[in-house]
Amino acid sequence: MKKLHVLEQPCCAPGAPPLPKGSARAIAERFKALSDPARVSIVNRIAGQGEVCTCQLTEPIGLTQPTVSHHLRVLKEAGLIEVARRRGTWTFYRLVPDAMEQLAFAIGGSPEPRGVLARRERAAAG
Repeated sequence: MKKLHVLEQPCCAPGAPPLPKGSARAIAERFKALSDPARVSIVNRIAGQGEVCTCQLTEPIGLTQPTVSHHLRVLKEAGLIEVARRRGTWTFYRLVPDAMEQLAFAIGGSPEPRGVLARRERAAAG
């Protein structure tokens, strides 16, 4: 998984100052991963259930297992999801709370880079 680049300021809120190139690149990679409707649907399913097995995504999304695995790989490489656990041949994925918070912060939807999602996830893990 890529190291999460922490933003110091929103990029897309009114009055936002110019971003350093590294920050712009990191944000763009995450948004690019979400540019496919299937990947948005996968993130939505994972967000709604906490963690999801690959096998639980094929039918609801209407894609084959290899295609779902490809989309999961793209999301994982972008740092948006991570492996939660493995059971036999099944792999379960969960969101990376800090990555979601960074995206919300980037577009001005969160007052700070570490907000509600990160705190809720940490409380559940603790």
